[in-house]
Amino acid sequence: MNKRFRLAALPIALALLVLLLAACGGSSTATPNPASVGVTSATNSAELATVDIVRELTPSVVQIVTESVAAGAFNEPAPSSGVGTGIILSEDGYILTNNHVIVGAQSITVTLNNGESFSAELVGGDPNPDAAVVKIDADDIRPARIGSTASLQVGEPVIAIGHALALRGGPTVSKGVISALGRAIDTDPQTTIVDLIQTDASINPGNSGGPLVNSRGEVVGINTAGIQGTQGIGFAINIDDAMAIAGQLIERGYVERGFLGISPVNLTPGLAMQIGVPAAEGVLVARVVDDSGASQAGVQEQDVIIELSGEPIRNTGDLSKFLLTHLPGEEITIKYLRGGDEQEERATLGERPGR
Repeated sequence: MNKRFRLAALPIALALLVLLLAACGGSSTATPNPASVGVTSATNSAELATVDIVRELTPSVVQIVTESVAAGAFNEPAPSSGVGTGIILSEDGYILTNNHVIVGAQSITVTLNNGESFSAELVGGDPNPDAAVVKIDADDIRPARIGSTASLQVGEPVIAIGHALALRGGPTVSKGVISALGRAIDTDPQTTIVDLIQTDASINPGNSGGPLVNSRGEVVGINTAGIQGTQGIGFAINIDDAMAIAGQLIERGYVERGFLGISPVNLTPGLAMQIGVPAAEGVLVARVVDDSGASQAGVQEQDVIIELSGEPIRNTGDLSKFLLTHLPGEEITIKYLRGGDEQEERATLGERPGR
């Protein structure tokens, strides 16, 4: 049975409803050096009590409120608001959050733990792996201590902090363990986010963009999604991937990737049966861009890409990560299925249009 994944940003109207119900009952891009963007790296090796972690980290956790206006049912202006969470990265005001928290926002307001509010500038965002950076002009702010996911272990205790349900009085704290590593979830048919941390620490609407923290007070993940209709299953982007994206956004305002020149769709068993492909995983080509690397390699619609330069491509998340570390101008090999036949061709990655 398919599960529906809920990104954890919270519309304000939903928060009010929840409260009412409660009242009633080759070339590569490495993770950037934290010092290059003013980020506080992890230096603490001692385990801390939960109350000490919360006391230390809470000043680095902010509430993000977004506002936008769209056309209503009768083409009238219809304002909408949303609430999420962010993590202060640097003393000069860079803040990390989820892309889905800020996407489409026409104004962004950041409120610090001390109650001060600031208008925020959008630095940039990227849908995969759902990370964004905003910036405020504020004095005396405290960056969070950034850790690494390289040494994480299943069963390790973690704490999630965020503005769940937009409740007043500061962020909500929940505690759990790392339930699994390397998870992948589909946020829509065209988007898979990979290498996620699964945790049973509660991740509710409004938690999006908040930190998942280890027992040393280091941020190891960015809370992003839960599964509707379940308890104890939430997901966080691993901090190494999030910081790789944040570094590029801070440096240039966008994420540079190699451009293959296809519109990708996750392969499903039904699609595989329909097009006669003997594969359970891969990226189905829905469209090929003219004069792109894919078109020059002879890739066609309904081909299924299964491998790039020897790396397995199981979904669009694998494709996105591959293109993040293989930049324009690099020559790669493409292995794909056309019906029951496997083919392999060489291609040169281009630059994304508009860059």
